Formats: sequence, structure tokens, C-alpha cells
Amino acid sequence: MLKTIKTVLALGTMLSASTAYADSVLVGHLVDYTGPTAFVGKTYGPGIKDAIEYVNANGGIDGTMIELDQIDYAYKVPQAIAAYKKWKSKGMVALQGWGTGDTEALISFVAKDKIPVWSASYSGHLTDPTKKNPNTKKAAPYNFFYGPSYSDGCRAMVQWAAEDAKSGGNDKPVFVYTGANHPYPNAPKKACMEYAGELGFNVLDPIVVPMGPGDFKAQCLTIKESGANYAFIGNLGGSVVSLLKSCKTVGTDVKYMANIWGGDYKTIVASGAVDYIFPSASPFWGADVPGMKLVNAIAELSGAAKEEKPTHHYIRGICSAYYMIEAMKSAKTMGGITGPNMKKAMETGKDRVPEGLEGVCMPSTWTEIDHRGTTVVTINSGSAIDGKAVIKALTTVSLPRRDDWIGY
Repeated sequence: MLKTIKTVLALGTMLSASTAYADSVLVGHLVDYTGPTAFVGKTYGPGIKDAIEYVNANGGIDGTMIELDQIDYAYKVPQAIAAYKKWKSKGMVALQGWGTGDTEALISFVAKDKIPVWSASYSGHLTDPTKKNPNTKKAAPYNFFYGPSYSDGCRAMVQWAAEDAKSGGNDKPVFVYTGANHPYPNAPKKACMEYAGELGFNVLDPIVVPMGPGDFKAQCLTIKESGANYAFIGNLGGSVVSLLKSCKTVGTDVKYMANIWGGDYKTIVASGAVDYIFPSASPFWGADVPGMKLVNAIAELSGAAKEEKPTHHYIRGICSAYYMIEAMKSAKTMGGITGPNMKKAMETGKDRVPEGLEGVCMPSTWTEIDHRGTTVVTINSGSAIDGKAVIKALTTVSLPRRDDWIGY
């Protein structure tokens, strides 16, 4: 069943429906709070919602309120498409999206309707707005996301692994890709395996690991017997926890490298991980950077930080919302908060950081021909020590913007 939460908060005052709708714009918000990606959806989704409520409480977009209509579609593509059609009929101007399957399914819809999407899918397939790369299946002129693509995240992982292997005297490291046969873990598979081959890895056939939790000893034995030194994890949440626990049981000696959704303090603690490598595109909760002041204010208004500290997924949600909000502000000065105006605003400027979020949101640049906001990836190591996650930054990888990498 679709669950809908409508929130219009203006200047901290409860307004009547007629007043709220007098000067507002509708933004659809797809979330997964009950489906297979709820493990991270329940922290990212509130980041979007809380940021928008905070902006509304402080005057909105120069007086224009954002009406956020949030639907838990439980990670089901048909439900996402139905929600999109409903919102479009009601005049939606922008969409905060979620999964790879639904975001990719909506590429042609949003391009035709000129409705910009800021998704939580970082699929490389969304980064080619003009079909510049002949291998791109669909041009995605109205798709944006904050952070490096899944493909670039995985490329950064294998680049780090190549250096790590070299420092350990291994001149022919073995790499294996793991994940479900699903659009999300599949999105960077080809790109990442190709780059691993370029860097001199012996690249094995990928190993299928289901998206949900389970007993994965069979997959772990396959990893162990393959001789892999480095294994990329394309899944998230309970599946990752199960895989790490199962592999510990069979004694697999491999370094695990995750995608951006597969690594956070909750996963590390639940799995008992040691030296677990994962990327990030924002600081962690409590970091000593100027923009954390605004993050704390947003969380305090919502109460999100009262019971447990948010993950870095929550912080990325705030960044996604604020890039949209800044595009709305610019669009309003161009004559109105419309899709084409927001698109133009997103494709203007270089190394942009939303005001007030300095040190939190990475400098990002989108252009008319390249929707890779950033190709910079921070690589971290996390270990569970005495029941707590100890995370340390290892390095930052700045990948080139190769033309043959755009779009996948």
C-alpha cells in the first residue's frame, strides 16, 4: 500500500491549506522505508524531508513554499511510475528519486516532461545528458544526483586496491565483483570490471549474491576457492551483513570494498567488520567542518538526532535537497521555478557548494554535456571495535573525466 506523507511547513507557523497552496511548488519524493533497501532508505529519506522542512520554516524559496509529497513505494518500479504519473497530473516541478530501477525507468518520462530529478541512484547511466557517448542507451538530460557515480565509486575502489596490492608486493592481484542480478548492483559492474582489467587485475566472473539477508556460505566458499584478493560488494544493508558474517565463518581471506550505500557505521557494527573499505561523498556525523552547523540545525528541527546519530546517507540527502533548492532559487530569478529553468541553473557554475554547507557537500559541477557532478571519491576503512564502528579516511581518489566513461 502506498503511504503518503504531505508536509507544508511555512515560517514555523501552521498555515491553512489555501494559504499554503497560494504560493508553493510540488516536489515528489520517492522513499523506501519498508522494502529491500529500507536499511539505508530510512536514513536518507529523512535527510531530504528535514532539509525541505527547514527551508520552508525559514521563508522557503524567497517566499515560495515547497510542498513535499512523500511516498513509500517499497522499491517497486511499477509503484514508482504510478506515483510519478500522479504527481505530474498535479503539477510536480521536481522529483527527489530513490532507486536505480525506477530512476532509469523514468529517464524518458522526465526528459519528455522536463521535470528534473535528483536521485539517490548514482547510476553512471544517468550521467550522459546528450548521448555524447555512442554506448549510452538513453540520453538523460533531466537527471542529476549528488556525489560520484556508482561506476566511479567502484573505479576508485579498484584504483586504491591496485596501490594497496603493489605496496604488499602483489603484482597480479585478483578481483571479483559480487552483487544481486538487479539494476542497482549491476549498474557499475561492467565499468568497474573493465577498469580493474586496465589496472592489471586478474578479473574473475562475478558472483551473484541476493539483495536480502541470508546464508551466503556457498558464495563465500566460491570467493575463497577463487583466490580473490579483493571483492567488491554491490549490495547493501542486511545482505552485506550476512555476507561478511558468512565469509568470516568459512575463513575467507579477502579485502572487501563496498559501494557508497554498502558502508556505514550501522553495517560495520552489525557485521563485526574489520578493515572494511568503503567510499563516502560527505563527512560523517559530528565532523568539524563549517557546514555541520546547518546540518545540526536541520536535524534538531526534525528531532532526527535525538535518539541515534544519523549516518552519512542522511547528510547526502541534505546535500541532494539543497542542490535542488539552490536550483529553484536561481530558476525563480529567471522567471519561474520550472523544469527547464532548474536544469539551466544546475548546468551553470563550477565547483558549487550550497550556501551554508561548506565542507559538507563536495564541490560539484554539472554541464550541458556532462552530468557527473564529481569524480572525487573519499575512501575509508571501518572496523568494529568493542561494539563501536571506528572509521578512518584512507585517501581521496580524483578520477579523470574520460569521455568513454560518461554514461556508464
